Amino acid sequence: MSPIIAAVISGVACLVVGIIVGIVYRKKYAEREIGSAELQARKILEDGIKAAETKKKEALLEAKEEILHTKNEFELELKERRNELTRQERRVQTKEETLDRKTEALEKKEETLTKKLKETDELKTEIEKIKAEQVETLQKIAGMTAEEATASLIAKLESEIKHEQAKKIVELEEQFKDEADEKAREIIALAVQRCAADHVSEITVSVVPLPSEEMKGRIIGREGRNIRTIETLTGVDLIIDDTPEAITVSSFDPVRREIARLALEKLISDGRIHPTRIEEMVEKARKEVETTIKQAGERATYDAGIHGINPELVKLLGRLKYRTSYGQNVLAHSIEVALLAGIIADEMGVDSTLAKRAGLLHDVGKSLTQEVEGSHVQLGVEIARKYKESKEVINAIEAHHGDVEAQSITALIIAAADAISAARPGARRENLENYIKRLTKLEEIANEFDGVDKSYAIQAGREIRIMVKPDVVDDDQMTIIARDIVKKIENELEYPGQIKVHIIRESRAIDYAK
Repeated sequence: MSPIIAAVISGVACLVVGIIVGIVYRKKYAEREIGSAELQARKILEDGIKAAETKKKEALLEAKEEILHTKNEFELELKERRNELTRQERRVQTKEETLDRKTEALEKKEETLTKKLKETDELKTEIEKIKAEQVETLQKIAGMTAEEATASLIAKLESEIKHEQAKKIVELEEQFKDEADEKAREIIALAVQRCAADHVSEITVSVVPLPSEEMKGRIIGREGRNIRTIETLTGVDLIIDDTPEAITVSSFDPVRREIARLALEKLISDGRIHPTRIEEMVEKARKEVETTIKQAGERATYDAGIHGINPELVKLLGRLKYRTSYGQNVLAHSIEVALLAGIIADEMGVDSTLAKRAGLLHDVGKSLTQEVEGSHVQLGVEIARKYKESKEVINAIEAHHGDVEAQSITALIIAAADAISAARPGARRENLENYIKRLTKLEEIANEFDGVDKSYAIQAGREIRIMVKPDVVDDDQMTIIARDIVKKIENELEYPGQIKVHIIRESRAIDYAK
């Protein structure tokens, strides 16, 4: 064997022996490591168990402390509730004792009251007996029964009271008439003489003349489109009937009616009638009417001699040109009231400028009554406040129909001037049927009173003459009946101006010489 081979074999053998020794050593080392890890794990487990036991004891201790704390709080609350319950029971017991005492007191009072009532009944019976004896004695002395004596006394008192009442009424009337009649006549007569106003009447329809019957068809238009356009834009009703060469414009609003009338006249004059042209003409007519309204308001302020009125208020005044009341133009009426109020104020030594201003504005609310809910008095007050009119003017507007109490002499002057303007003959017209009903109602009111024989409404209803039965109504009763009839007329009848109640009592003796 060669030395090289021997060396190789020797090296391999050494390598194998080294490997075997390494394996044996490594196994022993691993066993030592495993034993050490097991010891360490066992120690960690024992420490964990000890820590868990400690935590468990701490948790149990905390739970016991919490339970103890809760128990103490519950016992404390229970104790407080028991104490409160004890107090409530004491209060209830006290109230029961109080009620018992009150009940006993009430029972004692009831017994006392029953005793007193019994005594009162006995005393009442005794008094009734004495009264009956006294009445019987008085009846024997007077020679009449108690009923007859009472009736006689009442009749005598009624007669005396009626006489005194009539006497007092006559004295007061004479006193006031002596002081006021002469001065009032002078002032009113002077005011009426110095004021002359035209009367302008309006109705609810306007008639537009047509150049030919053919124009009616053109106004109606194809399938009625033209007439619908006019009615829609103006808010009026166009009445096209058999009236030759005329068309009627109907509307409760005179401003709308005037715009429609002007627009129709322009369309008829122009000859071109179609929806577009209608819109142009209606707008043009509306502007013209607005200009006319403004000019009418400015003219009214000039005629009344009033300056410094708000421009919007002037426009509202101008709208009154197209308003009427019982056929009387409201703007003309307002100017007339302003002039009358100024004259009366001058005669009485009151500020005539303020009176004329209030008179001109007293019916301004009528410019909105067809557009806004409310009476013309309420609307007039709101308008005057809106445009910063004085308190005196506002009160005059508010009081000119007696809705509120007049707070100044100016307000009374406006009410008087308004009545004069409305009641003046020819100022207002009245429907014949309503006129006859008013006269009939006037006579019916008078005939309802006892002792009235006949009654006659004369002077167009401004006076009623009443014939009374002389054997039923005496002179004192005449005055009282007159006052009662006046009050009933004022409460139940609407009328312009005033109504004179004239009662006549006449006794006649007729015989014949033969």
